[in-house]
Amino acid sequence: MNSLIPDAMAQSAGAAPAGGGLMPFVMMAVFVVIFYFLLIRPQQKKQKEHQAMLSKIGEGDEVVTAGGILGKVVGVGEQFLQLEIADGVRIKVQRFQVTSLVPKGTIKGA
Repeated sequence: MNSLIPDAMAQSAGAAPAGGGLMPFVMMAVFVVIFYFLLIRPQQKKQKEHQAMLSKIGEGDEVVTAGGILGKVVGVGEQFLQLEIADGVRIKVQRFQVTSLVPKGTIKGA
């Protein structure tokens, strides 16, 4: 006997299912709400925080890029930042590649 079919449902052959045909739609709605609160909403919040952090970056800030490069911001553009990663060594990186700001003085300790 299949344990997924309740005994009451198996005995009532031909009868309309309890709750009509509405139950699958209710379950889909519940799953959408669960996905929204567990996956979509936290990701949107994290993205907003990242955008706010990127808009605050200024010269003198120390940052880490997505590639793991630690550098001091010496030039700020609309799309690019110029980082000094060693004495006299400067690179340009796309602004969105910055993953985090680090406390000032971190580079000297590295």
